[in-house]
Amino acid sequence: MAVTGAVAGAGRAPGRGRRIILWRHGQTSWNVERRFQGSTDVELTETGVGQARRAARLLASLGPDAIVSSDLRRAARTAGELAALTGLEIAQDEGLRETYAGVWQGLTHEEIIARYGEEYAAWKRGEPVRRGGGELETEVADRAAPVVLRHVEKLPEEGTLVVVSHGGTIRTTIGRLLGLEARHWESLGGLSNCCWSVLGEGLRGWRLLEHNAGTLPEPVLGDDD
Repeated sequence: MAVTGAVAGAGRAPGRGRRIILWRHGQTSWNVERRFQGSTDVELTETGVGQARRAARLLASLGPDAIVSSDLRRAARTAGELAALTGLEIAQDEGLRETYAGVWQGLTHEEIIARYGEEYAAWKRGEPVRRGGGELETEVADRAAPVVLRHVEKLPEEGTLVVVSHGGTIRTTIGRLLGLEARHWESLGGLSNCCWSVLGEGLRGWRLLEHNAGTLPEPVLGDDD
């Protein structure tokens, strides 16, 4: 499904264009336990706060112009570390929350496999699945991608927007902005805690410039694993 912003660069003079940095929140205790968080409001661990601080120093050096964040505490706290370094205000939007996954939320990875193995397998195959009776991935993209594009439109030429969100929401948003079919979104690997992906604006739409950047390789501990 195409989005309006996908051709935002059409007719624009050549240049770097605008950038979107999609930054996943730091570690939570549920990440460590491999427990599905979804829209449950879980705090960062002490390790997660440290990850956010280290990553914020790197992102601040890129000179962001704006920050928009999920309103869940793990994302908002992560965004706060960057705001403290840059002096930028954080716009919070519930449209950037993680996928709501109904009865899956709070279960460990092993519990989900044991109780809902067929549903899990269908999701991993790229089939449209309401995990736990919750949202479809396309519905997550329907609410999250427009939030990102609204804030992109406010940027100066060649400006940079930092979007602080969650692994699953970031993946679906990237897929939508790149114009990929939903069944191919799984081909975008998950983000490690406090890592990010970068989309750049080209003459033919958004391009993926970096993925899972920001650290040495770490395991992906999250709902989109």
